[in-house]
Amino acid sequence: QQLLADPAASLPFGHAAPATQASRTVELVLGDMYFEPKGVQVKAGETVRFVLVNKGQLLHEFNLGDAAMHARHQQEMLKMQQSGMLTPTAMQHHDMGHGAMEMKHDDPNSVLVEPGKTAELTWTFAKATDLEFACNLPGHYQAGMVGKLTITD
Repeated sequence: QQLLADPAASLPFGHAAPATQASRTVELVLGDMYFEPKGVQVKAGETVRFVLVNKGQLLHEFNLGDAAMHARHQQEMLKMQQSGMLTPTAMQHHDMGHGAMEMKHDDPNSVLVEPGKTAELTWTFAKATDLEFACNLPGHYQAGMVGKLTITD
């Protein structure tokens, strides 16, 4: 399904976009505790379609942000894992009832990719800055599952 970005969901470094607006496609392999390639360069204003191929045995995430955003998101993911919403290989989609569990993985700047699956994220980069693409599942970032995203003018 093609999710169109809600303008309110933009971040300082850009916003999600429909794949049809992408000027190029970058394919990334997600392995167990690594990304290939380890770095991506984009230009400010460019819309890039990321095709994410999970060749590992575990659930992985592709998340665009700076180190502080990743640190916050790791805490959220840890809570999701502790609550049973997240297993090492999948995201649980069941309703916890009573509205008790409002934590959903629907950040516009991230996508979860189950083992053996392929997912996509298309993003328009707003300005020159240094970001990281990372997997924030508990322990993965620390194990080296992070890459450098350089945005140039």
